Amino acid sequence: VQAWAQVENVYQRRADLIPNLVNTVKGAANFEKGTLEAVIEARSRATSVTVDPTNLTEESMAAFQNAQDDLSKSLGRLMAVVESYPELKANQNFLELQAQLEGTENRIAVERRTFNQVVQAYNVLIRKFPNSIVAGMRNFESKAYFEAAEGAETPPVVEF
Repeated sequence: VQAWAQVENVYQRRADLIPNLVNTVKGAANFEKGTLEAVIEARSRATSVTVDPTNLTEESMAAFQNAQDDLSKSLGRLMAVVESYPELKANQNFLELQAQLEGTENRIAVERRTFNQVVQAYNVLIRKFPNSIVAGMRNFESKAYFEAAEGAETPPVVEF
């Protein structure tokens, strides 16, 4: 439960950075409205998907991962469009948000790895004798791992 809380915490931090990023981009450039709306919508979807840490099923984890992957893709498209705006790439507030976003992406990777280690230890524990007897009587089930989408092993490139 604690490991999952940390995963959610860093994803929430990323979600919290996005409104500032969108406002900075919107204020600094006559930006493509569709790109910004896609990021806002993806953020809304990503923050609306919740996972019960006591019931980490493959389905619930997949729904969470899909929403987060969509947000990552939208952010990637936003960053690609930003390349066309040199005045935005020189904006100090934008550069600070970029650095915070990069740091958050790194923290997400660390917390996902920690979460998977905790899940692995739990899954091994409930299968070992004599724990397997108690786990069977109490209906303890294996927990789902965090399996990022293909290509997600590297954080999105955020360059300005």
